Amino acid sequence: MGKHGKRYTKEQREEAVRLVREADVSSSQIARDLAIAQTTLARWVRQADIDEGRAKDAGLTTAEKQELRRLKREVKMLRQERDFLKKAAAFFAREDGNSTP
Repeated sequence: MGKHGKRYTKEQREEAVRLVREADVSSSQIARDLAIAQTTLARWVRQADIDEGRAKDAGLTTAEKQELRRLKREVKMLRQERDFLKKAAAFFAREDGNSTP
């Protein structure tokens, strides 16, 4: 699922992958029949192979990709909180410096 374009359900992706694996026609024909871009269908098949341990040059599984996205969001939030606290500490340090007689 890209950031642009149509969204497909997990079931639709699984069915398309099943068709590629079981059908007697080419994956490009299946892509045309399902009105899916050939590159999208190929990506789904590759990811399914990785998830199922079929790929020889295994990349990240879907679960690992989801965890990576979650961790990146968390790191971003923690950095924002850290930067805010640094600014707040600097602000209060200046305030304390100005209030001493």
